[in-house]
Amino acid sequence: MSDFKKLNVSRKAHELTLELYRATETFPRTEIFGLTSQIKRAASSINANLAEGCARGSDRELLRFINIALGSASELEYHLMLARDLSFISSETFLKMEGMRREVGSMLSGLANKVRLRVHAQVHAIK
Repeated sequence: MSDFKKLNVSRKAHELTLELYRATETFPRTEIFGLTSQIKRAASSINANLAEGCARGSDRELLRFINIALGSASELEYHLMLARDLSFISSETFLKMEGMRREVGSMLSGLANKVRLRVHAQVHAIK
């Protein structure tokens, strides 16, 4: 797998990142280096890790980076909860963003399972 842009999960993760960048524009200026930065970093990290994993050239490496992307999606879950609880985003915005985040996480898990099966098959083919 060499082109991350061909992955549906990559397109969904990009949409999520764009939405979160827009949503954080209204955060207090005091949060520019705090929660705003954390949300943007975690969101953009999802696709950045997919891109890096796809470029590595092996399913084993791809799987490793998909797992890192899953970690970023999980980190984002907490950041969204915190933003909601601090009233930086509305409950409606939270539900929309969390739904998108959950969908991306589910797609990443599915991709990880698919790649894991290929890695497993490759290992058994060598034996």
